[in-house]
Amino acid sequence: MATPSPKKRPSLESERLVLRPFELSDAPRVQLLAGDKAIAATTLNIPHPYEDGMAEHWIGSHQERFEKNIEVVFAITLKGSDELIGAIGLTLNLDHENAELGYWVGKPFWGRGYCTEAAQAVLRYAFTELRLNRVHARHFSHNPASGRVIQKAGMQHEGHFRQNVRKWERFIDTEFYGILRSEFELPRKTR
Repeated sequence: MATPSPKKRPSLESERLVLRPFELSDAPRVQLLAGDKAIAATTLNIPHPYEDGMAEHWIGSHQERFEKNIEVVFAITLKGSDELIGAIGLTLNLDHENAELGYWVGKPFWGRGYCTEAAQAVLRYAFTELRLNRVHARHFSHNPASGRVIQKAGMQHEGHFRQNVRKWERFIDTEFYGILRSEFELPRKTR
């Protein structure tokens, strides 16, 4: 009996970016970018120090998590050069037709609108391909730049949660945002 071929992970394109599946060969670049303490300080799940083998383990988990409908993760790369600049993905809850959007972009690429562009492409995928009803995102309250990314992607602020996560032995406030498919499908000028 033949082994079924793995489910193909998607790639997306925007004006300046290609969002593609990670490859093991991306691991050194992931370790370099995600290993910056400034990246770890603004994300819940990226550790510091980012040790050898962590990137390979993380990338190695993507296919299985995609096949099990748990998560879809994209490498954010610059169109034309394939330079890896960050990651973006959706943690899926298909029983409830929703997902959480998460992302990081390497510090040398901050402030150029890449994350917002990637977020808009992933939201389009979430609502048109996956047919989700809702996507939400959160960020640390002390990281307002991440909030601007989420707002520019079209999400609405839904709440402030006091000390609801712990990072580096400190409790941190987070901001929650969300968008519904019906809101995403509205013409941009009506929002």
